[in-house]
Amino acid sequence: MLMICLLSGCSVTKNLPEGEVLYTGQKTVVLNESKTRMGETVMTEVEAALDKAPSTTMLGGFLPIPFKMWMYNDFVKYKKGLGKWMFNKFAANPPVFISTVSPEIRVKAATNLLHDYGFFNGNVTYEVLPDKKDSLKADIRYTVDMKNPYFIDTVYYERFNAQTLKIMEKGRRMSYLTHGEQFNVVDLDDERTRISGLLRNLGYFYFRPDYMTYQADTTLVPGGHISLRLLPVPGLPEAAQRPYYVGKGTVYLIGKNGEAPNDSITYENLEIHYYNKLQVRPNMLHRWLNYQAFVRNAKMRIDNKNRLYSQHRQEQIQEKLTQLGIFSYIDMQYAPRNNQADCDTLDMTLQATFAKPLDAELELNVVTKSNDQTGPGASFGVTRNNVFGGGESWNVKLKGSYEWQTGTGEKNSLMNSWEMGLSTSLTFPRVLFPRLGKSEFDFPATTTFRVYIDQLNRARYYKLLSFGGNATYDFQPTRTDRHSITPFKLTFNVLQHRSKEFVEIAEANPALYVSLQNQFIPAMEYSYTYDNASLRWIKNPIWWQSTITSAGNITSVIYRALGKPFDEKEKSLLGAPFAQFVKLNTEFRHLWNMDKNNKIASRIAIGALFTYGNGTVAPYSEQFYVGGANSIRAFTVRSIGPGGYHPAESQYSYLDQTGTFRFEANLEYRFRIFKGIWGATFLDAGNVWLLRNDKDRPDSQLRLKTFPKQIALGTGAGIRYDMDILVFRFDFGIPLHLPYDTYKNGYYNVTGSFMQNLGIHFAIGYPF
Repeated sequence: MLMICLLSGCSVTKNLPEGEVLYTGQKTVVLNESKTRMGETVMTEVEAALDKAPSTTMLGGFLPIPFKMWMYNDFVKYKKGLGKWMFNKFAANPPVFISTVSPEIRVKAATNLLHDYGFFNGNVTYEVLPDKKDSLKADIRYTVDMKNPYFIDTVYYERFNAQTLKIMEKGRRMSYLTHGEQFNVVDLDDERTRISGLLRNLGYFYFRPDYMTYQADTTLVPGGHISLRLLPVPGLPEAAQRPYYVGKGTVYLIGKNGEAPNDSITYENLEIHYYNKLQVRPNMLHRWLNYQAFVRNAKMRIDNKNRLYSQHRQEQIQEKLTQLGIFSYIDMQYAPRNNQADCDTLDMTLQATFAKPLDAELELNVVTKSNDQTGPGASFGVTRNNVFGGGESWNVKLKGSYEWQTGTGEKNSLMNSWEMGLSTSLTFPRVLFPRLGKSEFDFPATTTFRVYIDQLNRARYYKLLSFGGNATYDFQPTRTDRHSITPFKLTFNVLQHRSKEFVEIAEANPALYVSLQNQFIPAMEYSYTYDNASLRWIKNPIWWQSTITSAGNITSVIYRALGKPFDEKEKSLLGAPFAQFVKLNTEFRHLWNMDKNNKIASRIAIGALFTYGNGTVAPYSEQFYVGGANSIRAFTVRSIGPGGYHPAESQYSYLDQTGTFRFEANLEYRFRIFKGIWGATFLDAGNVWLLRNDKDRPDSQLRLKTFPKQIALGTGAGIRYDMDILVFRFDFGIPLHLPYDTYKNGYYNVTGSFMQNLGIHFAIGYPF
């Protein structure tokens, strides 16, 4: 039916309701346009207020194809059956008419926006432009006349009591309203919120932003300037004009099944009610509720007369208790101690419900490619919360993967490989070693101790055992910034078994053997992460993480103190050599939410590993690799690189296709198909290289001249089922360019059939 409609050139207006005119688009003309930053901002909002996509376009106006109107005109007469289904599914229902655009309301809203941003003399008008060929179609032309904006000259605080005015004047340096700035109501609202927050953080519990109002005068200073007075609203409550102090606290701890408290205990100034058994140590509960208090005299004992109420502190306490993960519900209330007019003390009541103590998580992925390895991978972790009654969490995680070579005969049976790992970690919701007193940070800070053991078996070649541990401090001073410091990280790699085939490969590639030899990796690490996805006003979030790892340097300093040269080779730790390197890694992600049904996700990652001192070959476990379900999906893990190197026998590829420099870029378009079912198309590129020349792996060193042609490129499509808490993903990748010479001319140098090169990935979660 669609083809018939297209070939017949059917009209888009033949079945419109009587008296209606089809809206076909708009044009905006701007007069006296302001080139200031504020002018650009207001025009963005004005255009958004005027914008309305017509029914004669697709993809939000990107394609001028009236498909929905074709479907409307052809199927509007059907009342049931397939025709009714086609109408409901694909037609513009209802079409966008001039009457439903409501241009008169839109110009009023746009004019108000001009006034809100200081363009007091600006205005917006509109004109309906009928189509010359079809009177039932029309465009709308909007004319925006901005004229000159007004600027702030002075801001006065008046009619508040003396103590309140003193606080407001001291905080003026942080004001959003400054001399010379263009007037706009957003800054006016932000200024009221700032002052309210300032006062509430200094005890003014009952103060609110709407207790303040502005008076504006444009006659005092001529030439487009405005004077502002910030005043209290008439009838401002007396309680909002004085500070309050925090008194005693009462905590009600409700059981995980809703059991009401049946016992109580008093600790310091805290009364704790609980059910059967107190599951939280009283000193820790008191510590969480009293950290970073506003104290008149730091040497004084905290009681009901030396701690001002603070809105910031209340929010931080609630966030702290939520992040502990031991409560499923938290409600924190402050109320005056009595009804007397001069009462200045607020007692706190906290009600919290315990969450279930155990959490579990499962991750699963399956990778397959008809000419390479195939196999599943999974990890399962269990976390026990509040282990010692102080918010501590204990996690045990088991992971494993299995690969086999697809095909038949000896190749299929001998290439099977597997990997298993077990780790356990204990996380404290505070900083330990060194102890930083009894006070808490006013932001999340944790200490984690972790030990692990991994067994890697590459059938027919070798077994590698890795075990170690680390201590890590995590700090999150803001909602978007996270710092992770690992002052101690020790790994020991043991090459347990070497087959005859592996020895032959190692003899041909000595660097491979050195990277897998028994060695210690004593390291320190710092990682910074920026993530603004949690901010409500961020439409297109970004994520950026950078990590620097330094290995063996402290150990070498100790050797230097004992008289050995810093650059001496083959130094050992407990009888085994130790690695010495600096590793840098950075990754940036961006998500463009075009609308609720269309998104574009992008990622770029760069890493470099510099070896020196005790050895020039990096440990195999620290080297970079690409490919797989979360990387370049047209290739399996470790199946390309380094550089333009390609092993003669591809079944050996995972042994030596790693590098010391990594570049990777991904672009993915995600579109909703139906409810939680999403489709995706993607383009992946990248490779790994060596920073040092390796004569046994020709064309593997990073060189600017050969860099572009050695970037592997792949594309593909996928389908996902997004359950909000879980995402199941199938991706199908196909290579477009191989980074090595295939003796095939042109950029598309892929050999073999489509099915031989098709990579299929099943995974849980988005790739980035």
